[in-house]
Amino acid sequence: MEIFKERVFAEVRKIPAGKVSTYKNISQAVGVPPVVIGQMLKKNRDPAVPYHRVVKSDGSLGGYVGGGKKNEEKKRKILETEGIDFENGRVKNECFFTA
Repeated sequence: MEIFKERVFAEVRKIPAGKVSTYKNISQAVGVPPVVIGQMLKKNRDPAVPYHRVVKSDGSLGGYVGGGKKNEEKKRKILETEGIDFENGRVKNECFFTA
């Protein structure tokens, strides 16, 4: 599982500021289910891995450092400071990173 973790973190590091990717896209690149991506990112404490830039496929935020509404608001504020735009509570399509 450690090999997958490093591959996940490497994929997440590719997401530039001002862009987001999805748990699904990361999972397809690495070959593990999206839920595993979420679990790995939840346990990450390395500030070099911008895990706040990973959202659900529908543009909703998903979890962030333990979940909960307060943490979701924190994630949104961080993304907004990086230039991410929202519409109806979801990340706008033009903010998605495509490699």
